[in-house]
Amino acid sequence: MTIAQNLTRKIMAAHLTHGELTVGTEIGLAIDQTLVHDATGQMAMLQFEALGFPTVKTKRSMIYSDHNILQVGFENADDHAFLSSAARRFGLYYSKTGNGICHQLNVERFATPGQTLLGADSHTTSGGAVGQLAIGAGGLDVAVAMGGRPFFLPMPKVIEVTLVGKFKPWTRAKDLALEILRRLTVSGGRGTVLEFDGPGLANLSVTDRATVANMSIETGAITAIFPSDDNTLDFFRKQGRESDFVPLSADPGAAYDGQITIDLNGLDPLVAAPHSPDNVSKVRDLAGVKINQVAIGSCTNSSFSDLMAVAGILKGHRIAPEVSLVVAPGSRQVLMELTKRGALADIVSAGARIMEVACGFCNGVGQAPKTNGISVRTSNRNFPGRSGTSGAGLYLVSPETAAVSALKGQLTDPNDFGEPIKVIWPDKMEIDDSMILPPAPEGTEAEIIRGPNIAPLPKFAAPGDTVSGEAMMVLGDNVTTDDILPAGAHILALRANVPAMSRYIFSNLEPNFPERMKKAGSGFVVAQNNYGQGSSREHAALAPRYLGLVGVVAISFARIHKANLCNFGIFPLEFVNPKDAKDIQKGQKLSLSGLSPDLKAPATLTMKNLTTGKNFQVKLDVTQRQLETLMAGGLLALEAGKKGL
Repeated sequence: MTIAQNLTRKIMAAHLTHGELTVGTEIGLAIDQTLVHDATGQMAMLQFEALGFPTVKTKRSMIYSDHNILQVGFENADDHAFLSSAARRFGLYYSKTGNGICHQLNVERFATPGQTLLGADSHTTSGGAVGQLAIGAGGLDVAVAMGGRPFFLPMPKVIEVTLVGKFKPWTRAKDLALEILRRLTVSGGRGTVLEFDGPGLANLSVTDRATVANMSIETGAITAIFPSDDNTLDFFRKQGRESDFVPLSADPGAAYDGQITIDLNGLDPLVAAPHSPDNVSKVRDLAGVKINQVAIGSCTNSSFSDLMAVAGILKGHRIAPEVSLVVAPGSRQVLMELTKRGALADIVSAGARIMEVACGFCNGVGQAPKTNGISVRTSNRNFPGRSGTSGAGLYLVSPETAAVSALKGQLTDPNDFGEPIKVIWPDKMEIDDSMILPPAPEGTEAEIIRGPNIAPLPKFAAPGDTVSGEAMMVLGDNVTTDDILPAGAHILALRANVPAMSRYIFSNLEPNFPERMKKAGSGFVVAQNNYGQGSSREHAALAPRYLGLVGVVAISFARIHKANLCNFGIFPLEFVNPKDAKDIQKGQKLSLSGLSPDLKAPATLTMKNLTTGKNFQVKLDVTQRQLETLMAGGLLALEAGKKGL
């Protein structure tokens, strides 16, 4: 008798290389596709090279130039030359600057139902819109997957999210994403996959689904996935990719580990107020907040339907005099379609500025608001300092809410605008893949170009049986990777240069932290719940390790960051008694002992506060594979040891 399976388990079972599909145990998955970009790809390609792989072994691996696009010095141009030449050398495809945002483009051109995608970016989850199991990870994990090795993770719970009903006229997919965040918060999805089903799916296009899948990571979920159905087929036809379509869904009667039902008809336009994506209210309840800036775009809401709706709202109107409106299409395809229909002229005529086809403002590259400015954005995160202005307040909304608010000069419910905009999709989208460069032909020896911004990878020593150091930072809940290593053009330009980048660790919280850390020589960070929330940027582990960080002691960790800590030899330690976290003060000396080569994972260890003389228990909740990595000084050191390098 065949056991009914949900969609997540179906794909995992087809790709399982290690372990069993038992919740909480470690599994290994074969990876079909990988994705990196010009903020994570530099390290990933240096690591891929250091691991000794001659060429990628996946079905398709991609590098996108979409983050570091502001070339005010040689650094970003160096990075792009390095990435394009490394792609040619190692068998990857390279998408040039101006072609589009990786997640938007990948859904348009490459995402495939039933396949696995591992991306060095947390919002890789967008691929779940077409029934792909798309997971974000650190660049080193992606480098390993490019070499044909499995990706390891704890087997997640699968939560069924059943959608019923139909959106009200001015309610959109972004409002559904925000409603999920309101219910789950930024940590409630940890250790889960959100799998969508129900009759309400018929009312969500693939680009709608991509918005929801994209923001699933903000709940802490591993990913989200939708079935591949008639709406998926329609999208693939428009993309000239009908041959990639595979119908795929859960079996009738499939079991889940939890269930949520959402009535789309019960949703109103929503907004996430500063400074967290789960700080969600109805737009109507916050209406009237004066705004300085509106930014429409990002990998969350820059699709054809998003921007055609914006153009329809703006047509024949002018934005409020005190508002700066910027619009960034998500791909060159979207930009060309807007141009063909005159929609671009409608947007510009209203007083908007058109930004480059790239991530841009979402990760702090340009369009930083004024001091204490209020910015309404369609992006996915509103952490403090994310915009490039530390005191700014970011409000996350749908494109329709953003456009109407730009006209009014204040946060405005789009229901007050009038009749909603109806977007008519073309039978076939404009298709031009000429800006995607293929790898060198087999047998061709391609040179890798390394400018002065491409620094060598640092090497780290094994820890020994005891690690000690100062409590360098004592922090609270939900410390983000933006808190650890801020976004912004000046820092992104250093992603290939660890010594230079390390000067910015915790710089928004304490500018002199790097100097203190280097002077101390070794140390710990102490935190509360959900440490490492947000981006997949492994640099938030790599650069602190370079400075001398040996461990983080927290009540709990975000999944990707915990894996990154292990990959670079930083011990992720969890308080057995959470109350012990309050006993540690900044500057106190801590010591962790018992790190024997015979240690078995997971392990409970004793830490000592050398300043107070008090002992407390911590759990090293890792797998034996991760423990082996930690004891070697990180994954690269482990691999080098195995090869005798």
